[in-house]
Amino acid sequence: MANSLRGEVLNLYKNLLYLGREYPKGAAYFRSRLKAAFLKNKDVKDPEKIKQLIARGEFVIKELEALYFLRKYRAMKQRYYSDD
Repeated sequence: MANSLRGEVLNLYKNLLYLGREYPKGAAYFRSRLKAAFLKNKDVKDPEKIKQLIARGEFVIKELEALYFLRKYRAMKQRYYSDD
């Protein structure tokens, strides 16, 4: 794996670990699933395949951020608006 792709993969892993701290099922659950996903693809050597996997990981980041924003929005809505 090229060094630039290695750095991208490490940054992706770090970002996902950081986002996983607030995962609804718990950080330990998220961490174990994340580690399993990365270990499953550790033997991939093709740079194009690695780029595809990085793009998929970035998509997961966007989905997690959307999940967290929605959760925060619902919590704020419940605080300020009653269900009359």
